[in-house]
Amino acid sequence: MTLKLYCFGESGNAYKAALTLELSGLAWEAVYVDFFGGEARSDAFKSNVNAMGEVPALVDTDHDYTITQSGAIQDYVVHLSQKLTGSTPEERREVLRWVLWDNHKLSSVAGPTRFLMNFLPEDKRPKEVIAFHQGRLKAAYAVLNDHLADKNWIVGNAITVADISCCGYLFYPEPFGFDRADWPHIDAWLTRIEQTPGWKHPYDLMPGSPADRA
Repeated sequence: MTLKLYCFGESGNAYKAALTLELSGLAWEAVYVDFFGGEARSDAFKSNVNAMGEVPALVDTDHDYTITQSGAIQDYVVHLSQKLTGSTPEERREVLRWVLWDNHKLSSVAGPTRFLMNFLPEDKRPKEVIAFHQGRLKAAYAVLNDHLADKNWIVGNAITVADISCCGYLFYPEPFGFDRADWPHIDAWLTRIEQTPGWKHPYDLMPGSPADRA
């Protein structure tokens, strides 16, 4: 089986797909996309990889199949590996519920906030927009922190793609309104993820990290 993930190290959504692949035990390779150089929005990329002009995109060359969007990629990896999901139909739906929550409430806000705070010139950063997003993020952190107060994992007794989805942006070092010390249950949960065999930091798992550009 040949799985190619089009990604770059700065993308938390790509990290969700990459970490899912890494922990699934499936063989895969990362294909660097020069996102900031405009590659994902190029006609070639949109014609040959992802018409939406985004990463991540997963290409299964053995089956001539391409799938995009991190949650859908995670679902496909679960299908191939039969790992990283709930053990009952109810748990699998609960995993899906949290993946959808993350995509709507957490990552969808953390990603743009991190971009605005770290990848725009300081004089072009919209302070009111950033403050609004950080307020939304604080509400999302509270939901996740409370949920993890008496649980090791978001769903069930082992790591699933729900955990991998929700942690997608929380390991990045650039500031965007998240400090592990402020959220003790999230902090303990992130430590458990870090201690999972096969775990890697996004900058160690995907090309296109700050170290690559140094």
